[in-house]
Amino acid sequence: MTAGSAAWDELAVPGEAPPVVGLDGDTTADVCVVGMGGSGLTAARRLAERGADVVVLDAVGIAAGAAGRNGGFLLAGGARFHHEAVTTWGHELAVGLYRATLDELDRTLDELGDLASRTGSVRIAASEDEERDIERQRRALVTDGFAVEPYDGPEGRGLLVPDDAVFQPVARCRLLARAAVAAGARLHAPARVTGLGDGTVTTSAGDVRADRTLVAVDGGLEQLLPELADDVGTARLQMLATAPDPDLSLPRPVYRRWGYEYVQQLATGEVLLGGCRDRFAADEWDAPAVPSDEVQSCLDAELARLGVAAPVTHRWAAHAAFTQDALPVCREVRHGVLVVGAYSGHGNLVGTLAARVAADTALDGGDLTLDRLVAP
Repeated sequence: MTAGSAAWDELAVPGEAPPVVGLDGDTTADVCVVGMGGSGLTAARRLAERGADVVVLDAVGIAAGAAGRNGGFLLAGGARFHHEAVTTWGHELAVGLYRATLDELDRTLDELGDLASRTGSVRIAASEDEERDIERQRRALVTDGFAVEPYDGPEGRGLLVPDDAVFQPVARCRLLARAAVAAGARLHAPARVTGLGDGTVTTSAGDVRADRTLVAVDGGLEQLLPELADDVGTARLQMLATAPDPDLSLPRPVYRRWGYEYVQQLATGEVLLGGCRDRFAADEWDAPAVPSDEVQSCLDAELARLGVAAPVTHRWAAHAAFTQDALPVCREVRHGVLVVGAYSGHGNLVGTLAARVAADTALDGGDLTLDRLVAP
């Protein structure tokens, strides 16, 4: 078994990552992008394709954080179920974000080809209270014209969202990185950022002087920008993977127990399972990105409930940032420093959408706001 290594690093990852070298001394750029996950690489590609001179920095490398260590779900909407989003964010923003992420999902599927599949997703009730909540979610989606169906199947009772999809997150980041480099972006890692502002991004290996800085990181965002600490916190998310299990059939990803457990089975039979963070919530905030015995034991129990007999091959953890209202950070935090991140565990579509908007804002000017994500 591989402890600490995400199964995505080894499972069905076509295409090589482009060469990434450490930063060697000072350099200049029109825009410096911090982060080599899906959002940072999307921003870098957009900027370079629009003709900007772009330097991209990451403390570790391509897809080293949550962007390459998540469940591989592409779910429309934000981090809250749609009925909750309407209540807490307002109808206009909630519906606008859902529509914008549906468009982003279509764009992502077109770009990824065989690396993604529109399987739909199901949310399964683990209690009578959750079953009632699922019905409220279904009604809200129907009211706003989004595709949803009642579901009653081997996994349990709940709802089916037919437009959702799955993808290979490491492969996507590699594809984005190759496209960014082909457009002229320069990728440097390891390059841990130690300072931001006044047109300079400081690292231990050298400084980047840039007209604009675009920070596109998720976990640890509040450490990089301490002024966000009142709104943003970082939690550890944990997963495991098994060898192929021929006796299990999960045709689409499953959210269960209010989304605190999530699982998918790859076409090749491997089972990828994550969650249980809420059962040990106090221990998961600001914890190191290594698997814990407590959460992994909980995941093992969930494997048993699912009837998975295949052995566990990988156990891993990653950091993800959460906000108080579950909306992403999308604004200019310091003069000349645009920030997108803190996706509250739901960044695979929101992140790339926000990154492209932030890249355009960096070049065209104006205010970076959540409203720009949902603008028609």
